[in-house]
Amino acid sequence: MTTLITGGTVICATGADPADVLVDGETIVAVLAPGSDIAQSAAEGSARVIDATGKYVIPGGVDVHTHMELPFGGTFASDTFESGSRAAAWGGTTTIVDFAVQAAGENVRDSLENWMGKAEGNCAIDYGFHMIIGDVNDESLNEMDNLVSEGITSFKLFMAYPGVFLSDDRQILQAMQQASGNGSMIMMHAENGIAIDLLAEQAVARGETDPVNHGLVRRAELESEATHRAIQLAKVGAAPLYIVHLSASGALEQVAIARSKGANVFAETCPQYLYLSVEDHLGLPGFAGAAYVCSTPLRTKHEHHHADLWKGLRMNELSVVSTDHCPFCMKEQKELGIGDFRAIPNGIGGVEHRMDLIYQGVLQGELTLPRWVELCSTTPARMFGLYPQKGVIAPGSDADIVLYDPNKSWTISVDNHHMNMDHSAWEGFEIEGHVETVMSRGQIIIDNGAYLGKAGDGNYLRRGLSSYLV
Repeated sequence: MTTLITGGTVICATGADPADVLVDGETIVAVLAPGSDIAQSAAEGSARVIDATGKYVIPGGVDVHTHMELPFGGTFASDTFESGSRAAAWGGTTTIVDFAVQAAGENVRDSLENWMGKAEGNCAIDYGFHMIIGDVNDESLNEMDNLVSEGITSFKLFMAYPGVFLSDDRQILQAMQQASGNGSMIMMHAENGIAIDLLAEQAVARGETDPVNHGLVRRAELESEATHRAIQLAKVGAAPLYIVHLSASGALEQVAIARSKGANVFAETCPQYLYLSVEDHLGLPGFAGAAYVCSTPLRTKHEHHHADLWKGLRMNELSVVSTDHCPFCMKEQKELGIGDFRAIPNGIGGVEHRMDLIYQGVLQGELTLPRWVELCSTTPARMFGLYPQKGVIAPGSDADIVLYDPNKSWTISVDNHHMNMDHSAWEGFEIEGHVETVMSRGQIIIDNGAYLGKAGDGNYLRRGLSSYLV
């Protein structure tokens, strides 16, 4: 089917201009001046015409950090690949890159096949995988080379969670050396997990067991220290480094210094670190703050982390906004940590709200419209080997297109979100702007409040190497 989107303002990383977009089947074939002869001919022919007057026409969001069905602390993230990818579509995201998980003692290949099986035939939108290497050994190092040739070109390591995922400096350096040889990206959860565990033990011994203590023991200094250490190890290992879910000013400073020296060091942040805080959310009375337990944790307002992260997004010290979507219900999941914050499953649900929340930064004067698209669509696609198939409205790219209405106001609530959760971390947030229509490879899957897609619409994506490596 041929589709003509007419009358809208097309926003790409390079600018915002009135234009018509012509789609043939799954692919964008032309971006045209308004009212061009080609557009007029298509409109007069058999093309389906979508009137985007007054709307922004943007490339579908690319969320490169989600955790569907992740096992954690005796339970699993509450969104399946079906429910989570559908929620992503509702929020204007048309591609996710999730994480296949190799835990200690597991075989990398078996672990990957397990995660492929979870996603296959269930995703509403296109998807890919990073690989978590939870057991760095000769077998897993060799497997990294094989996976790169198969389109899995990024590997996540942890400096946190001793006894579960933590890799020591020797293992991290080995993996970085392997990545240097095969061209892949090392993604790092940068927190000093050994020091954090000590502080957590001491807090519990003092009777400090409420959810707020999760943030207090995961100190910002321990994120900064681990970020610095990861950067230095990457320098020795000659590997590119991507810091996930950066939350604190000190860690951002380490990334900014490295980037100013030309290092292949990149970082993402997430909406929760731009808006939520210890004082207003994690520190809510009783057990309510458990809804906001995530790692890295929320930070305090008085240390200006929010303002510094927004600045980092403007100055490209931070390259990407993702979600680290890892949802858990309060009932029977977060409640596992009543009486001991260490047992609260770590994660916040947000895959549905990223595009809206970062658009608020445009309205607040923190970002431009092109930078919004760059952070949420274009750079994630480039960073992880999906560009120009994804992340841009251009001839030859997949027709992943969102019509965004800047004039609609609404309020986020557990009553209107589509994530499989019994609460919302964003309850009561007032939003200006709304996703009206979502097209995934030319198929309309969201339109005017109706979901028109189905499980299995999404294709698995074999990714290339990052476009940012030098």
